[in-house]
Amino acid sequence: MKRYVEKFLTYLEIEKNYSPHTLTNYKIDLNELSALLDHPDPLKLSYLHLRKYLAQMRQRSLKPRTLARKLSSIRSFFKFLHREGLIKNNPAVLLLTPRLDKKLPKFLSEKEVTALIESPPLDKTAGKRDRAILELLYSSGLRVSELVGMNVESVDAISNLVKVRGKGKKERLVPVGDKAVEALRDYLNDRASGQRALFLNKNGRRLSDRGVRNIINKHILKTSIRMNVSPHVMRHSFATHLLNRGADLRSVQELLGHVNLSTTQIYTHISTERLKNVYDKAHPHA
Repeated sequence: MKRYVEKFLTYLEIEKNYSPHTLTNYKIDLNELSALLDHPDPLKLSYLHLRKYLAQMRQRSLKPRTLARKLSSIRSFFKFLHREGLIKNNPAVLLLTPRLDKKLPKFLSEKEVTALIESPPLDKTAGKRDRAILELLYSSGLRVSELVGMNVESVDAISNLVKVRGKGKKERLVPVGDKAVEALRDYLNDRASGQRALFLNKNGRRLSDRGVRNIINKHILKTSIRMNVSPHVMRHSFATHLLNRGADLRSVQELLGHVNLSTTQIYTHISTERLKNVYDKAHPHA
């Protein structure tokens, strides 16, 4: 089993450009499948074997979303084996995915975003860095992995653009607002030079995902916001506020770096202010 899993993971990494985090999850799921079924040869696994595995998973009372992810790993693995001609029939084709409830993303109001961005003091380099991070997250809707992966040369302050590497190692140019550019300039003028990474921690090394989360948590405590705010909440707020102010879905899709429009459509469910405005202007009895 291990040999086929490694071959599959190599394919995902090289051909599909999957992130290390995604590859780790696939490996965990497939190793778990092998361990629970105690079956060393994936080429001899049948639909009944996979049904037995799913029954064991359900007995562990896993959340539907977790179970769906494990199913996705199994489907992708056997689809790969089938395409490579290693198996004649794909036993995972008939597996049914559990129904998932759509979670509406959490977002901040425009006033809450302003309060959070303005909370870091600007008398020290760390405060200027935090202000630049918050401005950039909200101004461009970046994923936290994209933010911490940026280098100094990723910022084009003249054209108001930043270059980021998103999912699948795909690079894209993202517009950035004047306030974020100003905050970035202020931070870069104050911090030590010589480091390629854009955002540095207190030890002068590249800031991590967790470091950004800790920064947001620290400044949330200074505001009246009573919500658990992650970097992704800033991304949700970016998309929601754009739609509320009339941006079209295709443009928001491009800005967020979503491959499929269906991923972006979740934000249409929370843009109630925009819907109300459209209704008031368009309906004769509004």
